[in-house]
Amino acid sequence: MGSATHRVAILVYDGVKLLDVVGPAEVFGEANRLGADYKIVLVSPTGADVTSSIGIRIAVDAAATEPAPDTFLVAGADIYPRTPVPRDLIEATRTLAGRADRVASICTGAFILGAAGLLDGKRATTHWKVAHELAARCRASHVEPDAIYVRDGTTYTSAGVTAGIDLALALVEEDHGPDLTRDVARALVVYLQRSGGQSQFSAPLQGPPPRSPALRKLTDLITANPGGNHSLGELAKHLNVSPRHLTRLFHDELSTTPARYVEMIRFDMAKALLDQGHTATQTASLAGFPNYESMRRVFVRELSLSPAAYQRRFSTARRADEGQ
Repeated sequence: MGSATHRVAILVYDGVKLLDVVGPAEVFGEANRLGADYKIVLVSPTGADVTSSIGIRIAVDAAATEPAPDTFLVAGADIYPRTPVPRDLIEATRTLAGRADRVASICTGAFILGAAGLLDGKRATTHWKVAHELAARCRASHVEPDAIYVRDGTTYTSAGVTAGIDLALALVEEDHGPDLTRDVARALVVYLQRSGGQSQFSAPLQGPPPRSPALRKLTDLITANPGGNHSLGELAKHLNVSPRHLTRLFHDELSTTPARYVEMIRFDMAKALLDQGHTATQTASLAGFPNYESMRRVFVRELSLSPAAYQRRFSTARRADEGQ
């Protein structure tokens, strides 16, 4: 990017989700404190101030005819997955996107990009709850419901809420490299960035919760202590049922086995530990795997990656002491 000021225009409108605006803006603002030169401009279709989804008034800097931005971001809102995007937003988006070097949406802002035809022929994502609706509206694009953010050329889309921060960090890293971005992430107390290919979900959230209070209590126990003794016999003792009956409960309510459920909880914890900078051997022990090899088999089965390859590919954050 060099030393020139980099203009970031964020499109806002009545009902916009405030965190979709201020989350990325804080990333660019913190980058400025550390030596970058981003100029953040809030724009609306007419230049009029807008009211966010929680009623907070947002002061707007300019209309969509403002000078060409280097980066153009479209914030999301709860309303547009449910209703058509109005013409003024579509036209403002096309105007700004046509002059920008790169275009990005936060969460359901993808619906606005899609309505403007800017996702045609591209990969995209949005909040997992409404990804099916985006796919239905944007049949010429390929919607990936389980990604934190997606880059297709100079077009970026992100998943829900805090994923906008991940996307903004990725843009800063693209401009300034990992060192400055790592400092931004540490200042904001977030991961340097979760790679776009990582799942929006953690293992306990990928399916419906157990219907019965007893089984829910057991799954809460496993989640709270993945490294505990969670053999079939021990788990059955917690509910005072037979191993066969417990296996039937897991099958009927969670469509899995007790052993597989425990394994996926440990797998989810292992990914988080690797993201934090633990070694693969430490991770296997802390996550409750019997040994490194058992953890490696799960990673290869689920991701087609070894734990070490996962860490190289997805984890750019390290412990706070690294490099100091």
